[in-house]
Amino acid sequence: MLKDIISVAAIETGLEEPVARHAVGIVFNAAQRQGSDLIERVFAQVPGARTLSASTATREGSPRSPIAQLIEQTLGGRRHVSFDMFLRLQRAGLGHAEIAALMTSISRVLGTRFSLGETALLAALFEGSTPEMPEEDQGRSSAVA
Repeated sequence: MLKDIISVAAIETGLEEPVARHAVGIVFNAAQRQGSDLIERVFAQVPGARTLSASTATREGSPRSPIAQLIEQTLGGRRHVSFDMFLRLQRAGLGHAEIAALMTSISRVLGTRFSLGETALLAALFEGSTPEMPEEDQGRSSAVA
């Protein structure tokens, strides 16, 4: 599934696959830094997603200490992580249109998997709580977790 996310992101943004892979890693890492419940479910159900997030964090030099994690999960910290994510995406060569296409493609592919609308999934990736899941998806995700 990670390959699907990256392929769709590459096609819809017009980026080369290695750049799209790095961009997806930046988004996943930002969601992880913010302490999103949903990103932990994504990591549990999308093989390679946690590794991509970690390798991207190393490559980008993202803060990883326990104190940084606590700060990044506060309201002000989450805002900083979001701004930092957009800055890192721009440094990776994405413009506004590519960033919008990237976020939409990630939301659509994962939204289908987790039975969430695009905007609900995007919001859930960047907040501390997960929205209500449909009954049939709850059984599927608890079996994996």
